[in-house]
Amino acid sequence: MPKETEPQKETVQRVMHEFKHGELRSGASGQKVKNPKQAVAIALSEAGASNQQSPKENEARLRRTKAKERRGETAEAETEGRGAKGSRTKRG
Repeated sequence: MPKETEPQKETVQRVMHEFKHGELRSGASGQKVKNPKQAVAIALSEAGASNQQSPKENEARLRRTKAKERRGETAEAETEGRGAKGSRTKRG
């Protein structure tokens, strides 16, 4: 089994952190994830480290996740005040 790369490890850590703090939500429904096994599956999928997807799909998922992290669109970033939505204020 291939080892996870550093960006993949960071993504898995972030997703599990969100789960631990009750911030992780599932895809379309947006409900909070309460099952640890589901949280692990989401973490591996977002990190592009899933053995259920092709290598091409994994690469695309990791790229998409890293872009989301750079934009500050993760639950962790939003709750810590670094989110793209929460950091902008109207001036005028």
